[in-house]
Amino acid sequence: MTAVDPVRASCPMPRTETERVLLGHGSGGQLMAELLDEVIVAELGDGSAQQDAAIVELGSTSAVFSTDSFVVTPRFFPGGDIGTLAVHGTVNDLAMRGARPVALALAYVLEEGLPIAELRAITASVAAAAAACGVRVVTGDTKVVDRGAADGIYLTTTGIGAQLAGADPSATRGAPGDVVIVSGPIGAHGIAILCARGGLGFEADIRSDSRPLHELVAAMIAACGPDIHALRDPTRGGVASALNELASASAVGIDIVEADVPVPSDVAATCELLGLDPLHVANEGCLVALVAADAADKALAAMRSVPAGAQARVIGRVTDGPVGRVTARTLIGAGRIVDMLVGEQLPRIC
Repeated sequence: MTAVDPVRASCPMPRTETERVLLGHGSGGQLMAELLDEVIVAELGDGSAQQDAAIVELGSTSAVFSTDSFVVTPRFFPGGDIGTLAVHGTVNDLAMRGARPVALALAYVLEEGLPIAELRAITASVAAAAAACGVRVVTGDTKVVDRGAADGIYLTTTGIGAQLAGADPSATRGAPGDVVIVSGPIGAHGIAILCARGGLGFEADIRSDSRPLHELVAAMIAACGPDIHALRDPTRGGVASALNELASASAVGIDIVEADVPVPSDVAATCELLGLDPLHVANEGCLVALVAADAADKALAAMRSVPAGAQARVIGRVTDGPVGRVTARTLIGAGRIVDMLVGEQLPRIC
């Protein structure tokens, strides 16, 4: 038997980089949570990073405020483009705090060499999406960087909204006994982006689910008011990350039934082929809600009355622990822990 040199021996587990930013720090998973907790929130001293948007007091009134940057590649994909994605993403972040979107700011970072026709098309998409959501783009900024310093175009949108009467959704309000509701099928956005990048050796007719959710949320709040305890749009990191974030922020456990999670057959087939978990795949047009049990039927009826929630269904329950743990009952009746992504599943997704 050959002796093992202890100097050359290495652990098969990957070593975690702690001194430099990795792609995985933008995944919506464990690395991103660590970056937020240990670096960004630690320096800023504000716990609002666990929320999709913040409520800001303005004298005798208040506003809901959110900002997001978009770096998706490719910039045009089945079901949308970076312009529509920027509007929908920020409108949805406002909606997750029970707000009606009022106005947007738009900032461009443009790479030298970007075709003006492409910039015009993306801007037209922003305008059309904003108009469809009933919001105006009221201010913004434009910067141009050297060729090679960016990937064509990055967008940042900042939104201001007004909280709906009776709305009080927060990542910290989940309570044991709540039902977990998803507003519709999951996984389409991430798989549409993956297929649009090519190189997979097959074609799939899958479109992103990118769409605004503020009207869906308004229907939920009108029907159930503060019984809508928490809302989250499961973008980067998918439903798995969204549920883990809610469980951690609310100091509860969450149990879901895998068979009850709506996954389109073509998305499921692609995930199976590529070894992906649909619960980790990004979405841009559905939400996860924690709702008081006695209001679940009213919430489902309200959601199903709106196109964005027509396929809403209950997928699980909130429990009293273990705190921060999400588990799933599998198709064979076993249980498994549903954790956040450890690294990066698919970079530049939104």
